[in-house]
Amino acid sequence: MHRYKDLKFWQLSRAFCTDIYIITKTFPTDEKFGLISQLRRAVVSIPSNIDEGAARSSNKDFKRFLRISLGSCYEIETQLLISFDLSFIDKKELENLKFQ
Repeated sequence: MHRYKDLKFWQLSRAFCTDIYIITKTFPTDEKFGLISQLRRAVVSIPSNIDEGAARSSNKDFKRFLRISLGSCYEIETQLLISFDLSFIDKKELENLKFQ
């Protein structure tokens, strides 16, 4: 079993949640059930899957949950690009979020 709170990537993903929640507050209200909801669910799933995997008894299970978290990262990247295309975020915001 891993101590997920000590894992740097868990700590970073938790901070990323805050960043996504802050940035999506500026999105149009008609995106409440669209991109806002999608981004927030995906970003919360990253640290959640890391800690769920860390609680498993085998490294194989832990790796599986890490892959799920990675998939959520790719999902968020696409959603941020769409947010940029729709002018919900600017280039600087996009780059700042992508580097995390």
